[in-house]
Amino acid sequence: MGAEGNLKLFYTGPIINAETLVMMLEKHGIAATYELVNPEDSSEDDLNRPAKVFVLERDYPIAHQLFYSERQDEL
Repeated sequence: MGAEGNLKLFYTGPIINAETLVMMLEKHGIAATYELVNPEDSSEDDLNRPAKVFVLERDYPIAHQLFYSERQDEL
């Protein structure tokens, strides 16, 4: 992804949420990746290990709108 542009931090939280978020972003055509906050953490069964999700800077505004903006049509 780095060759296509700069990455921007989009989310930090439990790895289970990060993995799901990456899948959801990709379903909307937004390339995303995640990494563990502490890569030395070997407790693979711990779904609460902190992770960071990154998106391309150019995709950040649409990703933010999809997942963080209030939905006006739900009022």
